[in-house]
Amino acid sequence: MEQKSYFFVVLSTLIAICLPLTAVAVAQQTPDLEIATATICREVVDREPVDPGTSFEPSVGKLYCFTHVTGAQGATEIYHVWYFAESERAVVTLQVKTASWRTYSSKIIQPHEIGDWRVDILGLEGDVLKVVHFEIKPQGEVAPPAE
Repeated sequence: MEQKSYFFVVLSTLIAICLPLTAVAVAQQTPDLEIATATICREVVDREPVDPGTSFEPSVGKLYCFTHVTGAQGATEIYHVWYFAESERAVVTLQVKTASWRTYSSKIIQPHEIGDWRVDILGLEGDVLKVVHFEIKPQGEVAPPAE
């Protein structure tokens, strides 16, 4: 009989621990999450993208994926997955803390990485919220950024 009561104590303890964790996980799922803006840019200043574009020269050094997320019902996360051709190069976890949240990740671009790139913006469950395509063109083939 003592063994059964021990089992029920352990079971009730697990339930007491797991139910709040389940509630947190459900609260983090945000089906209304939308990407209001997503762009590749040379810099982010004062939470705004600077020199956005779709083509960049190989000497750019570093690029940013700026993302404005709307619709979050509480704190959650999104992911930026950077690809060169079809090769995954980086996965960055980004916090979303309010219903309207601006965030970004960056990637160093090596001079030899000429070609097609993309950033998949994923929700908490891995759902694709947006895909941003850009390319690195050989030196001299990219128009200078608009002023």
